[in-house]
Amino acid sequence: METADLSQHISRRFNEDLERVRTRVLQMGGFVEQQLQGAVTALVEGDSKLGEKVARGDHEVNDMEVSIDEECSRILATRAPAASDLRLIVAIIKTITDLERIGDEAEKIAYIAAKLADPEGPADRYREIKHLGRLAQQMVHASLDAVARLDAGAALQICRDDRVLDEEYDAIQRQCITFMMEDPRTITRALDLLWVARALERIGDHAKNICEYVVYMVHGKDIRHTALDDVERELAAHGRR
Repeated sequence: METADLSQHISRRFNEDLERVRTRVLQMGGFVEQQLQGAVTALVEGDSKLGEKVARGDHEVNDMEVSIDEECSRILATRAPAASDLRLIVAIIKTITDLERIGDEAEKIAYIAAKLADPEGPADRYREIKHLGRLAQQMVHASLDAVARLDAGAALQICRDDRVLDEEYDAIQRQCITFMMEDPRTITRALDLLWVARALERIGDHAKNICEYVVYMVHGKDIRHTALDDVERELAAHGRR
């Protein structure tokens, strides 16, 4: 009986460890969302102070990644998790890496915003970025929601949504090239715009990665190099068994 009680106690402590780590990942994700929103707002509105504030905040994202990674390493060393619990920890370690990289891209955008801010210029100089920034923010938010609910179906849909962001990025690329060809005076602005657009496109890729980890957590399947149609067919067939 004592052995059974000890086993239940260890299991409960282990579950508490996992839930605490998952909560910390979502807190890190929430902060990264704030960083991204602040960076895009700073650029579009020409707010240099906000850009500088976001850029300074990147070290907090880095600290969160290191702290969560250390906690995961401790769990791996002391709990020896198996099966789905091990998948969860592996997926968390990968997720925080992508969140940290989203933070890095937000920092880049924030630095550009601080550098280019012009109180005398129009507030909407980078209005082309608004829609792309909104798409990237939506993808990050939705991917974190999929993590919170362990919703593989939603995660797959977000992976599909990445195509929309890629198409918008391609459109901005073509627009910037046209501007530069028609008027060389726009080259500097167009290059800055391309740099920011590329950062947002990468953020979409990182959000997609996080969604792929959700599918791995739930189904134990690595879908990183598999066509989405094939993944959905396979998971549907597995669900009917």
